[in-house]
Amino acid sequence: MKSQVEAIKWEDDRLSLLDQRVLPERVLYLEYTHSGDVALAITDMVVRGAPAIGVTAAYGVVLAGRVAFEIANKEWKQYISAAIDELAKSRPTAVNLFWAIDRMKDLMAKLSDTENPTQALLDEAIAIHKEDIAANKAMGKLGFELMAASADQPFAVITHCNTGSLATGGFGTALGVIRHAWNDKLISHVHADETRPWLQGSRLTAWELEQDGIDVTLNVDSAAAHIMKQGQVKWVIVGADRITANGDAANKIGTYSLAVLAKFHGIKFMVVAPSTTVDMSLPTGDLIPIEQRTGTEVTSIKGYQLAPETVEAFNPVFDVTPAELIDAIVTEKGVVENPTTEKMKALLG
Repeated sequence: MKSQVEAIKWEDDRLSLLDQRVLPERVLYLEYTHSGDVALAITDMVVRGAPAIGVTAAYGVVLAGRVAFEIANKEWKQYISAAIDELAKSRPTAVNLFWAIDRMKDLMAKLSDTENPTQALLDEAIAIHKEDIAANKAMGKLGFELMAASADQPFAVITHCNTGSLATGGFGTALGVIRHAWNDKLISHVHADETRPWLQGSRLTAWELEQDGIDVTLNVDSAAAHIMKQGQVKWVIVGADRITANGDAANKIGTYSLAVLAKFHGIKFMVVAPSTTVDMSLPTGDLIPIEQRTGTEVTSIKGYQLAPETVEAFNPVFDVTPAELIDAIVTEKGVVENPTTEKMKALLG
């Protein structure tokens, strides 16, 4: 199954991003020719989702390289440094951002000071983009096979936030597994959490699944326990923005709550993310930096005030699900069941 949604495009020597802030009311592509604007697009969540942020940052480096050579010529490597630093500061939690930038920097170190780096950088960014799509499809197959091994009839799943083509280079991580399992008639229904406060489940996941003809029901986040109690849900399937060496996983705020509820109800919990999301330099999730965003995202929606203007709001973007609550981590390199540091090292080194 191929997703109908394409969030990141390189066309006519520029980057086009599907503006995820205005979905589903409008399908609007914004064009970028400067890396500083790409960094702002990441910060402002025009594009979001760890793999998509990494791919976008790689294209941002392409734009930075082109401008650097036009302005500084033989000194382009020195000139580009500030632009790359700006891209690196756009979001703190998603490790894919830093992985993609480091990969582009590794390539830059091999390039001549005297030649225009644009085409070489573009080839590398396109390779990163294509590799992410291939990884998503591999994870879709692995996650499907894991669920199929213990299923005797179709079942429903719950997912949180958005982990599809909008959040990746294409196809999706958790939604990639769901797409594959839906296509093979293993999954009968998807419950999509609304995912407050940015409502990625409402605006993005429900829209994306409908585009692909997948049966989906939108539910308020606080309905998850009630849905699980009905007995139709067999798996919770989510993505991740960073996974540490022991298997702890940072994902959209509310994921930890789902994992606790799943454990109580005897429901399996799957985290799906490419190997680039795994940060083996951090031993546990306690060390993951958790991004805090403005409280107005909680107290208002599209400018409409929901709470007293003077009330303080706590708005962490992510929480960390402990490895002991995770039944399986699915990467393109393989599946780690009941993750531990030893198992993660055995798969990823």
